[in-house]
Amino acid sequence: MQSSPSLALSANASSTPTTRWIVISLIGFVLASLWDLAGQDVAMARWWGTAQGFALRDNHFLVTYMHEVMRMLGWITVVVLSIGVWFPFGALRRLPSARRVQLVVGILIALAVVAIVKRSSATSCPWDLQLFGGVADYVSHWRWGVRDGGGGHCFPAGHAAAGFAFLGGYFALYRDAPRAARWWLAIALVLGLALGIGQQMRGAHYMSHTLWTAWLCWTSGLAVDAIVQRRKATQI
Repeated sequence: MQSSPSLALSANASSTPTTRWIVISLIGFVLASLWDLAGQDVAMARWWGTAQGFALRDNHFLVTYMHEVMRMLGWITVVVLSIGVWFPFGALRRLPSARRVQLVVGILIALAVVAIVKRSSATSCPWDLQLFGGVADYVSHWRWGVRDGGGGHCFPAGHAAAGFAFLGGYFALYRDAPRAARWWLAIALVLGLALGIGQQMRGAHYMSHTLWTAWLCWTSGLAVDAIVQRRKATQI
């Protein structure tokens, strides 16, 4: 039996965003890889670091507000959104319960992915490098298992994930609240980048760490959305 025009249009509308998101993921992977190939991590770290270390490493604003307070606010937001699954508020009222669950699960999955990769990485932080008064040699984070003489476990940028992990919420919001989704995406990107740069100023991360955190969080959210969409399709 031939499908009706309305059904065909619905199918096209649902597939187009996913294709676009996959393309964005691929572009993000290429751009982050090009940054790595350009070898600009150490050059950018020199903006704030010298042979004596990083002058802003213990800066009160960066440590207290940009690090501790923002991390706490991130977890508070996750708790509030979790409550919103059962007691929706604001734009959450426009989402079906499955999408509200997806929003929270997407955030948690992104945080878990970043934490697992970080735990597995032998890459040390800029402040550990001999170039900046530490003991480690610079070793690319692509050289898995190769120790650099430092503490390791610095790649990707865990703290930037306090902003970027919320990127997955864009996928949960897009279909039912597109305007809110765009604002959500913009805020998550700005927060993640700001938190990442704040840590770079302290010597805690390289720019590549921030870029790959953004990519991991985005693709984690996209993967969760693909699973939800597949489950919905099998239930029709």
